[in-house]
Amino acid sequence: MFDYIKGKLTDKNFPFCTVEANGLGYLLLVNTRTINSLPELNSDIKIYTKLIHKEDSMTLCGFKSKQDRIIFDILTSVSGIGTKVALSLLDEFETNELVDAVMNDDHKKISRTKGVGPKMAQKIVLEIKDKLTKTETTSKITTAQSNNNIITNETTTQVITVLESLGYNKSEYSSALQTVVSKAQKDNPEEILKEVLKLLSIF
Repeated sequence: MFDYIKGKLTDKNFPFCTVEANGLGYLLLVNTRTINSLPELNSDIKIYTKLIHKEDSMTLCGFKSKQDRIIFDILTSVSGIGTKVALSLLDEFETNELVDAVMNDDHKKISRTKGVGPKMAQKIVLEIKDKLTKTETTSKITTAQSNNNIITNETTTQVITVLESLGYNKSEYSSALQTVVSKAQKDNPEEILKEVLKLLSIF
């Protein structure tokens, strides 16, 4: 229903913030990481949103980036994970850190999140990794191979699949991917993905 709200930040009192746009004040449920990233009151901001509609309530969640919202959607698609746990996971980890933990089957790292036990962490890794790696890519990229073609097409395709499942398009990830591939010393999709996400988080 709402992709994002662009307006003036009028209040921030964890776990909520209020953004005024066109005379309407939108009350957004946010986590600590998001609220700490917000500017001073009365500043102009753009915040991505997700409407959670339940039988007895409607909640508008706010996210600092589109990628956070996409991961939130993937997390809440796992049975047993609701809004609270998903926001806690995004509090514990940056998007690239969470993806890296999932791709490396590091359920122990994920289980350190409040409200996430060992069994739930294993379930998250299993289901989210499947969703990330099986998302059909909408475009392919021809990457200039280097280092004696050490990076295979299968590896770049796997990395692209995850990037596009996170909402990045070709124009956003192309340069970062080529930079990482050109410097890679081994054909490891998890490491390449991790380095690409680091570069993308800078911009």
